[in-house]
Amino acid sequence: MKRFQRTVRAVAAAAVLAAGFAGAAHANKAQGDKPWAHLGRPPTPAEIKAWDIDVRPDFKGLPKGSGSVAHGQKVWDEKCASCHGEFGESNEVFTPIVGGTTKKDIETGRVANLHVDKHYPQRTTLMKVPTISTLWDYINRAMPWNAPKSLSVEDVYGVVAYILHLGDILPENFVLSDQNIAEVQKLMPNRNGMTTDHGMWLPNYKFSGKPDVKNTRCMNNCPIEGDIKSMLPDYMRDAHGNLFEQQRLIGPMRGWDTTKPPRKGPLAPKS
Repeated sequence: MKRFQRTVRAVAAAAVLAAGFAGAAHANKAQGDKPWAHLGRPPTPAEIKAWDIDVRPDFKGLPKGSGSVAHGQKVWDEKCASCHGEFGESNEVFTPIVGGTTKKDIETGRVANLHVDKHYPQRTTLMKVPTISTLWDYINRAMPWNAPKSLSVEDVYGVVAYILHLGDILPENFVLSDQNIAEVQKLMPNRNGMTTDHGMWLPNYKFSGKPDVKNTRCMNNCPIEGDIKSMLPDYMRDAHGNLFEQQRLIGPMRGWDTTKPPRKGPLAPKS
């Protein structure tokens, strides 16, 4: 008898679920197969404007305005130099922004130190970045790190101009603007160093079919961690506070606890 009652209840529950699914399907059909159409609301023009701030390599999205090298230096000294050095050398914690490029690189659009001298000690921002729009976009949305999006349009133009001046790309009296930025793009040292002919792009982007990495997969007796290629010198380990506390909790990067002595060997494998 109890088994019969359980069976009846199960059949009834199934019928209710079926009715519910049928009702949801009918509602979805009435909404054009958009089951979440009743949730949320369309964004306002102001919300879209605040979110849609990216600047593309063709300069779509770039706001009108200008900024001089002199103004950029003033902003740099006040808000940037503490992390990135007075001359973009970033010789303490951050990767240098300026250095490693030559007048010949500006002429050719290819940075020789990236493919000729593969043992060059550091790859700076100006060595790698091919588009000036990347500098403008990143500075505008992310800098300074403790107050992102706080720079004015003039500030961003000025800081970009100052960085390019430090790289001997622009003269000290230059005023960068939305009117001349396309011409300045023609002076970027690595403007011809970017390619889409590799395995990450789709067929309509000249997909070569070749993978982007050439490493051999390790199947046994694999190392438990990568080799340490460089370490902070002892006198600088805690010069800027504990790096472990300054790292994000997501992604592959983990700062080492610089309040502790440097480790002598690899970490023990996790059980």
